[in-house]
Amino acid sequence: MKKVWMNGCFDVLHHAHFKMIEFASTFGELVVIGIDSDKRVKELKGDDRPFHSEEERKYNLERIKGVSKVIIFDSEIMLEEAIKRYQPDIFVIGSDYKDKLIVGEEYTKSMVSLIEWKISVQQKY
Repeated sequence: MKKVWMNGCFDVLHHAHFKMIEFASTFGELVVIGIDSDKRVKELKGDDRPFHSEEERKYNLERIKGVSKVIIFDSEIMLEEAIKRYQPDIFVIGSDYKDKLIVGEEYTKSMVSLIEWKISVQQKY
């Protein structure tokens, strides 16, 4: 069974989020999404964020077809530990993160980026 990982704030769900989740689910049966805690979203996005609490965001994501599990992380260390524990076969990232340092990428077999709705696969092995 192939395991897929993706993570982000998911504060305001929009078309691209749904497309990425749909895309991620084509790579494996077990899709886990890590989401930033409220504290972390505030640190990353500003004092007026998040618009939706971490529990609301978790609840919303868990109801999307193809999502197996949602976890909340509070720091890069917690994120890295979660990815290390999960050991995903595929790590899906948005096009805005292509060619950037990705926390936990060393614990996956393949990084996959959705670029302008086209597939770009970078095999690590």
